[in-house]
Amino acid sequence: MDIFWFLPVYGDGPYLGSQVDSRPATLSYLKQIAQTADRRGYHGVLVPCGKACEEPYIVSAALIEATERLRFLVATRPSALTPTFAARLATGLDRLSGGRFYLNVVAGGDADELAGDGVFLDHDARYAHAAEFFTVWKRVLAGETVDFDGQHISVRGAAVPLTPVQQPHPKLFFGGSSPAGHAAVAEHFDTYLTWAEPPDAVAAKIADVRARASAHGRTLSYGLRVNIIVRETEAEAWAAAETLVSKIDRAAVDAAHTAFRRFESEGQRRMTELAARDDLVVSPNLWAGVGLVRGGAGTALVGSARQVADRLLEYRDLGIDAFVLSGYPHLEEAERVADLLFPLLPVTAPPPAAQTAPEVAFVSPFTGLQPVRSAS
Repeated sequence: MDIFWFLPVYGDGPYLGSQVDSRPATLSYLKQIAQTADRRGYHGVLVPCGKACEEPYIVSAALIEATERLRFLVATRPSALTPTFAARLATGLDRLSGGRFYLNVVAGGDADELAGDGVFLDHDARYAHAAEFFTVWKRVLAGETVDFDGQHISVRGAAVPLTPVQQPHPKLFFGGSSPAGHAAVAEHFDTYLTWAEPPDAVAAKIADVRARASAHGRTLSYGLRVNIIVRETEAEAWAAAETLVSKIDRAAVDAAHTAFRRFESEGQRRMTELAARDDLVVSPNLWAGVGLVRGGAGTALVGSARQVADRLLEYRDLGIDAFVLSGYPHLEEAERVADLLFPLLPVTAPPPAAQTAPEVAFVSPFTGLQPVRSAS
Protein backbone atom coordinates (compact mmCIF):
# COMPACT_ATOMS: atom_id res chain seq x y z
CA MET A 1 0.00 0.00 0.00
CA ASP A 2 1.32 3.41 -1.05
CA ILE A 3 0.01 5.92 1.48
CA PHE A 4 -0.19 9.57 0.42
CA TRP A 5 -1.08 12.52 2.63
CA PHE A 6 -2.86 15.75 1.63
CA LEU A 7 -1.26 19.19 1.45
CA PRO A 8 -3.89 21.87 2.34
CA VAL A 9 -2.81 24.61 -0.06
CA TYR A 10 -6.07 26.51 0.57
CA GLY A 11 -5.62 26.60 4.36
CA ASP A 12 -6.22 24.29 7.29
CA GLY A 13 -7.73 24.12 10.75
CA PRO A 14 -9.40 21.93 13.38
CA TYR A 15 -12.97 22.78 12.35
CA LEU A 16 -14.77 22.45 9.03
CA GLY A 17 -16.71 25.48 7.82
CA SER A 18 -15.14 27.81 10.37
CA GLN A 19 -12.23 30.22 10.61
CA VAL A 20 -11.74 29.50 14.30
CA ASP A 21 -8.07 28.62 14.84
CA SER A 22 -7.58 28.49 11.07
CA ARG A 23 -4.10 28.15 9.62
CA PRO A 24 -3.23 29.90 6.35
CA ALA A 25 -1.33 28.00 3.69
CA THR A 26 2.02 29.64 4.31
CA LEU A 27 5.16 28.08 2.89
CA SER A 28 6.38 27.51 6.45
CA TYR A 29 3.26 25.54 7.41
CA LEU A 30 3.16 23.52 4.18
CA LYS A 31 6.84 22.73 4.65
CA GLN A 32 6.13 21.37 8.14
CA ILE A 33 3.45 19.04 6.78
CA ALA A 34 5.59 17.87 3.86
CA GLN A 35 8.60 17.21 6.06
CA THR A 36 6.45 15.32 8.56
CA ALA A 37 5.08 13.13 5.76
CA ASP A 38 8.60 12.62 4.40
CA ARG A 39 10.01 11.70 7.81
CA ARG A 40 7.15 9.34 8.70
CA GLY A 41 7.35 7.30 5.51
CA TYR A 42 4.36 8.49 3.50
CA HIS A 43 4.79 7.72 -0.18
CA GLY A 44 3.79 11.23 -1.23
CA VAL A 45 1.46 14.19 -0.85
CA LEU A 46 -1.46 15.25 -3.01
CA VAL A 47 -1.18 18.94 -3.91
CA PRO A 48 -4.68 20.05 -5.01
CA CYS A 49 -5.60 22.76 -7.50
CA GLY A 50 -8.37 25.36 -7.66
CA LYS A 51 -8.88 29.10 -7.71
CA ALA A 52 -8.65 29.29 -3.91
CA CYS A 53 -5.44 27.21 -3.80
CA GLU A 54 -1.84 28.21 -3.98
CA GLU A 55 -0.63 27.02 -7.40
CA PRO A 56 0.38 23.34 -6.95
CA TYR A 57 3.32 23.34 -9.39
CA ILE A 58 4.85 26.29 -7.53
CA VAL A 59 4.21 24.76 -4.10
CA SER A 60 5.76 21.46 -5.16
CA ALA A 61 8.83 23.16 -6.62
CA ALA A 62 9.25 25.12 -3.40
CA LEU A 63 9.18 21.91 -1.31
CA ILE A 64 11.48 19.71 -3.37
CA GLU A 65 14.64 20.69 -1.53
CA ALA A 66 12.92 20.49 1.87
CA THR A 67 12.15 16.77 1.38
CA GLU A 68 14.13 13.67 0.44
CA ARG A 69 11.87 10.78 -0.61
CA LEU A 70 8.40 12.30 -0.70
CA ARG A 71 6.55 12.15 -4.03
CA PHE A 72 4.44 15.12 -5.15
CA LEU A 73 1.09 14.19 -6.70
CA VAL A 74 0.36 17.49 -8.40
CA ALA A 75 -3.23 18.23 -9.41
CA THR A 76 -3.66 19.99 -12.73
CA ARG A 77 -6.48 21.07 -15.01
CA PRO A 78 -5.34 20.43 -18.59
CA SER A 79 -7.80 23.01 -19.93
CA ALA A 80 -5.72 25.74 -18.25
CA LEU A 81 -2.47 24.84 -20.06
CA THR A 82 -1.10 23.71 -23.40
CA PRO A 83 0.14 20.11 -23.54
CA THR A 84 3.69 21.01 -24.54
CA PHE A 85 4.05 23.58 -21.77
CA ALA A 86 2.56 21.12 -19.27
CA ALA A 87 5.10 18.52 -20.41
CA ARG A 88 7.94 20.99 -19.78
CA LEU A 89 6.57 21.61 -16.28
CA ALA A 90 6.35 17.87 -15.69
CA THR A 91 9.85 17.02 -16.86
CA GLY A 92 11.27 19.99 -14.95
CA LEU A 93 9.73 18.92 -11.65
CA ASP A 94 10.59 15.29 -12.31
CA ARG A 95 14.24 16.02 -13.13
CA LEU A 96 14.84 18.51 -10.33
CA SER A 97 13.18 16.26 -7.73
CA GLY A 98 14.99 13.11 -8.83
CA GLY A 99 11.84 11.40 -10.10
CA ARG A 100 9.48 12.44 -7.30
CA PHE A 101 6.66 13.84 -9.41
CA TYR A 102 3.25 12.39 -10.35
CA LEU A 103 0.31 14.13 -11.94
CA ASN A 104 -3.33 14.05 -10.80
CA VAL A 105 -5.42 15.09 -13.81
CA VAL A 106 -8.59 17.03 -12.94
CA ALA A 107 -11.00 17.61 -15.82
CA GLY A 108 -12.99 20.06 -13.68
CA GLY A 109 -16.60 19.97 -12.56
CA ASP A 110 -17.47 23.58 -11.71
CA ALA A 111 -18.47 25.31 -14.95
CA ASP A 112 -18.46 28.74 -13.29
CA GLU A 113 -14.86 28.38 -12.10
CA LEU A 114 -13.78 27.01 -15.47
CA ALA A 115 -15.45 29.94 -17.25
CA GLY A 116 -13.32 32.27 -15.15
CA ASP A 117 -10.28 30.59 -16.73
CA GLY A 118 -11.75 30.98 -20.18
CA VAL A 119 -12.84 27.34 -20.47
CA PHE A 120 -16.32 26.72 -21.88
CA LEU A 121 -16.23 23.00 -22.68
CA ASP A 122 -19.19 20.90 -21.59
CA HIS A 123 -18.86 17.85 -19.34
CA ASP A 124 -18.01 15.17 -21.88
CA ALA A 125 -15.92 17.55 -23.99
CA ARG A 126 -13.62 18.16 -20.99
CA TYR A 127 -12.79 14.45 -20.90
CA ALA A 128 -12.27 14.33 -24.66
CA HIS A 129 -9.99 17.37 -24.35
CA ALA A 130 -7.99 15.68 -21.57
CA ALA A 131 -7.56 12.56 -23.69
CA GLU A 132 -6.15 14.55 -26.63
CA PHE A 133 -4.05 16.72 -24.32
CA PHE A 134 -2.29 13.77 -22.72
CA THR A 135 -1.86 11.99 -26.02
CA VAL A 136 0.41 14.88 -27.02
CA TRP A 137 1.91 15.18 -23.51
CA LYS A 138 3.02 11.54 -23.46
CA ARG A 139 4.41 11.61 -26.98
CA VAL A 140 6.60 14.68 -26.45
CA LEU A 141 7.93 13.27 -23.15
CA ALA A 142 8.83 10.11 -25.07
CA GLY A 143 11.10 12.23 -27.25
CA GLU A 144 8.87 12.61 -30.29
CA THR A 145 8.40 15.75 -32.33
CA VAL A 146 4.65 15.86 -32.65
CA ASP A 147 2.18 17.20 -35.16
CA PHE A 148 -1.36 16.64 -33.92
CA ASP A 149 -4.75 17.83 -35.10
CA GLY A 150 -7.61 16.88 -32.85
CA GLN A 151 -11.03 18.25 -32.06
CA HIS A 152 -9.63 20.20 -29.09
CA ILE A 153 -5.81 20.13 -29.37
CA SER A 154 -3.60 21.12 -32.30
CA VAL A 155 0.20 21.39 -32.23
CA ARG A 156 2.93 21.68 -34.87
CA GLY A 157 6.47 20.52 -34.21
CA ALA A 158 5.83 20.07 -30.47
CA ALA A 159 8.94 18.80 -28.68
CA VAL A 160 10.48 18.66 -25.20
CA PRO A 161 14.24 17.97 -25.42
CA LEU A 162 14.69 17.36 -21.67
CA THR A 163 13.64 13.82 -20.74
CA PRO A 164 12.01 12.95 -17.41
CA VAL A 165 13.66 10.70 -14.86
CA GLN A 166 10.62 8.40 -14.80
CA GLN A 167 10.22 6.55 -18.06
CA PRO A 168 8.29 6.71 -20.25
CA HIS A 169 6.69 9.52 -18.21
CA PRO A 170 5.62 10.39 -14.63
CA LYS A 171 2.58 8.40 -13.50
CA LEU A 172 -0.81 9.88 -14.41
CA PHE A 173 -3.64 9.62 -11.88
CA PHE A 174 -7.15 10.41 -13.09
CA GLY A 175 -10.54 10.60 -11.40
CA GLY A 176 -14.06 10.58 -12.73
CA SER A 177 -17.30 8.78 -11.92
CA SER A 178 -19.21 9.31 -15.17
CA PRO A 179 -19.09 7.02 -18.23
CA ALA A 180 -17.02 9.68 -20.02
CA GLY A 181 -14.55 9.75 -17.13
CA HIS A 182 -14.27 5.97 -17.02
CA ALA A 183 -13.72 5.82 -20.78
CA ALA A 184 -10.94 8.43 -20.63
CA VAL A 185 -9.00 6.85 -17.78
CA ALA A 186 -9.31 3.36 -19.25
CA GLU A 187 -7.68 4.39 -22.52
CA HIS A 188 -5.20 7.10 -21.57
CA PHE A 189 -4.16 7.15 -17.89
CA ASP A 190 -2.30 4.98 -15.38
CA THR A 191 -4.16 5.07 -12.06
CA TYR A 192 -7.90 5.45 -11.51
CA LEU A 193 -8.47 7.55 -8.38
CA THR A 194 -11.91 7.55 -6.76
CA TRP A 195 -13.38 9.23 -3.72
CA ALA A 196 -14.40 6.81 -0.97
CA GLU A 197 -17.94 5.51 -1.31
CA PRO A 198 -19.31 2.33 0.29
CA PRO A 199 -17.15 -0.62 -0.81
CA ASP A 200 -19.77 -2.13 -3.11
CA ALA A 201 -20.06 1.16 -5.01
CA VAL A 202 -16.28 1.44 -5.31
CA ALA A 203 -16.08 -2.19 -6.46
CA ALA A 204 -18.61 -1.48 -9.22
CA LYS A 205 -16.62 1.53 -10.43
CA ILE A 206 -13.37 -0.44 -10.47
CA ALA A 207 -15.01 -3.31 -12.35
CA ASP A 208 -16.29 -0.93 -15.02
CA VAL A 209 -12.93 0.82 -15.45
CA ARG A 210 -11.07 -2.50 -15.47
CA ALA A 211 -13.32 -3.90 -18.19
CA ARG A 212 -12.95 -0.76 -20.30
CA ALA A 213 -9.16 -0.82 -19.88
CA SER A 214 -9.01 -4.51 -20.82
CA ALA A 215 -10.81 -3.72 -24.06
CA HIS A 216 -7.84 -1.47 -24.93
CA GLY A 217 -5.33 -4.12 -23.85
CA ARG A 218 -4.38 -2.06 -20.79
CA THR A 219 -3.99 -2.79 -17.07
CA LEU A 220 -4.46 0.08 -14.61
CA SER A 221 -3.73 0.58 -10.93
CA TYR A 222 -6.32 2.01 -8.54
CA GLY A 223 -6.36 4.62 -5.79
CA LEU A 224 -8.74 5.84 -3.08
CA ARG A 225 -9.10 9.38 -1.72
CA VAL A 226 -10.55 9.49 1.82
CA ASN A 227 -10.39 11.47 5.06
CA ILE A 228 -9.29 9.72 8.24
CA ILE A 229 -10.47 10.25 11.83
CA VAL A 230 -8.64 7.63 13.89
CA ARG A 231 -8.17 7.46 17.65
CA GLU A 232 -7.24 4.90 20.28
CA THR A 233 -10.91 4.00 20.75
CA GLU A 234 -13.99 4.17 18.56
CA ALA A 235 -15.74 6.47 21.03
CA GLU A 236 -12.85 8.95 20.89
CA ALA A 237 -12.92 8.89 17.10
CA TRP A 238 -16.64 9.67 16.87
CA ALA A 239 -16.21 12.44 19.43
CA ALA A 240 -13.47 13.91 17.21
CA ALA A 241 -15.79 13.69 14.19
CA GLU A 242 -18.48 15.62 16.06
CA THR A 243 -15.95 18.25 17.10
CA LEU A 244 -14.80 18.66 13.49
CA VAL A 245 -18.30 19.75 12.38
CA SER A 246 -19.34 21.40 15.65
CA LYS A 247 -19.13 24.96 14.30
CA ILE A 248 -21.19 24.37 11.13
CA ASP A 249 -24.71 25.81 11.02
CA ARG A 250 -27.60 24.77 8.81
CA ALA A 251 -27.31 27.85 6.61
CA ALA A 252 -23.70 26.95 5.76
CA VAL A 253 -24.71 23.40 4.81
CA ASP A 254 -27.57 24.65 2.62
CA ALA A 255 -25.32 27.18 0.89
CA ALA A 256 -22.62 24.59 0.25
CA HIS A 257 -25.02 22.05 -1.19
CA THR A 258 -26.66 24.66 -3.38
CA ALA A 259 -23.23 25.36 -4.82
CA PHE A 260 -22.38 21.66 -5.18
CA ARG A 261 -25.60 20.93 -7.08
CA ARG A 262 -24.62 23.29 -9.88
CA PHE A 263 -21.43 21.28 -10.51
CA GLU A 264 -21.33 19.02 -13.55
CA SER A 265 -19.32 16.39 -11.67
CA GLU A 266 -20.88 12.94 -11.23
CA GLY A 267 -18.46 12.27 -8.37
CA GLN A 268 -19.54 15.46 -6.57
CA ARG A 269 -23.19 14.53 -7.10
CA ARG A 270 -22.56 11.20 -5.39
CA MET A 271 -20.71 12.84 -2.49
CA THR A 272 -23.50 15.40 -2.04
CA GLU A 273 -26.15 12.69 -1.98
CA LEU A 274 -24.30 10.83 0.77
CA ALA A 275 -23.99 14.04 2.84
CA ALA A 276 -27.72 14.77 2.42
CA ARG A 277 -28.77 11.56 4.18
CA ASP A 278 -30.30 11.62 7.65
CA ASP A 279 -27.82 8.93 8.72
CA LEU A 280 -24.37 10.07 7.71
CA VAL A 281 -22.82 6.68 8.51
CA VAL A 282 -23.15 5.28 5.01
CA SER A 283 -21.35 1.98 5.62
CA PRO A 284 -19.35 0.56 8.55
CA ASN A 285 -17.03 3.33 9.82
CA LEU A 286 -17.60 5.41 6.66
CA TRP A 287 -19.04 8.83 7.56
CA ALA A 288 -20.27 11.45 5.08
CA GLY A 289 -20.06 14.38 7.52
CA VAL A 290 -17.05 15.97 5.82
CA GLY A 291 -19.25 16.53 2.77
CA LEU A 292 -21.65 18.74 4.74
CA VAL A 293 -19.60 21.77 3.68
CA ARG A 294 -16.54 20.46 1.85
CA GLY A 295 -16.54 19.82 -1.87
CA GLY A 296 -14.64 16.90 -3.31
CA ALA A 297 -13.69 14.09 -0.96
CA GLY A 298 -16.63 14.23 1.46
CA THR A 299 -16.30 10.95 3.36
CA ALA A 300 -14.11 9.87 6.26
CA LEU A 301 -13.22 6.58 7.86
CA VAL A 302 -13.92 6.97 11.58
CA GLY A 303 -12.95 4.54 14.31
CA SER A 304 -10.24 2.89 16.32
CA ALA A 305 -6.94 2.07 14.67
CA ARG A 306 -7.99 -1.55 14.16
CA GLN A 307 -11.35 -0.58 12.66
CA VAL A 308 -9.92 2.00 10.24
CA ALA A 309 -7.10 -0.32 9.22
CA ASP A 310 -9.59 -3.11 8.52
CA ARG A 311 -11.71 -0.79 6.36
CA LEU A 312 -8.64 0.28 4.37
CA LEU A 313 -7.66 -3.34 3.91
CA GLU A 314 -11.16 -4.07 2.58
CA TYR A 315 -10.61 -1.42 -0.09
CA ARG A 316 -7.15 -2.87 -0.74
CA ASP A 317 -8.80 -6.23 -1.39
CA LEU A 318 -10.91 -4.58 -4.11
CA GLY A 319 -7.69 -3.85 -6.00
CA ILE A 320 -6.67 -0.48 -4.56
CA ASP A 321 -2.99 0.04 -3.75
CA ALA A 322 -2.69 3.85 -3.51
CA PHE A 323 -4.46 5.61 -0.65
CA VAL A 324 -4.61 9.42 -0.49
CA LEU A 325 -5.51 10.28 3.10
CA SER A 326 -6.19 13.52 4.93
CA GLY A 327 -7.27 14.74 8.36
CA TYR A 328 -7.88 18.04 10.13
CA PRO A 329 -5.59 19.69 11.04
CA HIS A 330 -3.20 18.06 8.62
CA LEU A 331 0.02 18.52 10.57
CA GLU A 332 -1.05 16.75 13.75
CA GLU A 333 -3.16 14.16 11.97
CA ALA A 334 -0.27 13.14 9.71
CA GLU A 335 1.60 12.11 12.86
CA ARG A 336 -1.43 10.41 14.38
CA VAL A 337 -2.21 8.36 11.26
CA ALA A 338 1.40 7.21 11.03
CA ASP A 339 1.46 6.31 14.73
CA LEU A 340 -1.82 4.40 14.81
CA LEU A 341 -2.32 2.99 11.31
CA PHE A 342 1.08 2.33 9.77
CA PRO A 343 1.92 -0.54 12.19
CA LEU A 344 -1.31 -2.28 11.10
CA LEU A 345 -0.90 -1.88 7.32
CA PRO A 346 1.56 -3.15 4.70
CA VAL A 347 2.85 0.35 4.04
CA THR A 348 5.36 0.64 1.20
CA ALA A 349 8.16 3.11 1.89
CA PRO A 350 8.97 5.33 -1.10
CA PRO A 351 12.22 4.51 -2.91
CA PRO A 352 15.12 6.96 -2.76
CA ALA A 353 15.14 9.82 -5.23
CA ALA A 354 17.32 9.50 -8.30
CA GLN A 355 20.65 11.23 -7.82
CA THR A 356 20.96 12.59 -11.34
CA ALA A 357 18.61 13.39 -14.19
CA PRO A 358 19.11 11.80 -17.62
CA GLU A 359 21.72 13.58 -19.71
CA VAL A 360 20.62 15.28 -22.92
CA ALA A 361 22.69 16.64 -25.77
CA PHE A 362 23.06 20.41 -25.70
CA VAL A 363 21.29 22.18 -28.54
CA SER A 364 21.85 25.91 -28.84
CA PRO A 365 18.62 27.86 -29.31
CA PHE A 366 20.63 30.33 -31.41
CA THR A 367 21.37 28.98 -34.86
CA GLY A 368 25.06 28.88 -35.64
CA LEU A 369 26.23 29.56 -32.07
CA GLN A 370 28.11 27.04 -29.98
CA PRO A 371 27.82 26.66 -26.21
CA VAL A 372 30.23 28.80 -24.24
CA ARG A 373 32.95 26.72 -22.60
CA SER A 374 35.18 27.80 -19.76
CA ALA A 375 38.76 28.71 -20.66
CA SER A 376 41.44 26.15 -19.85
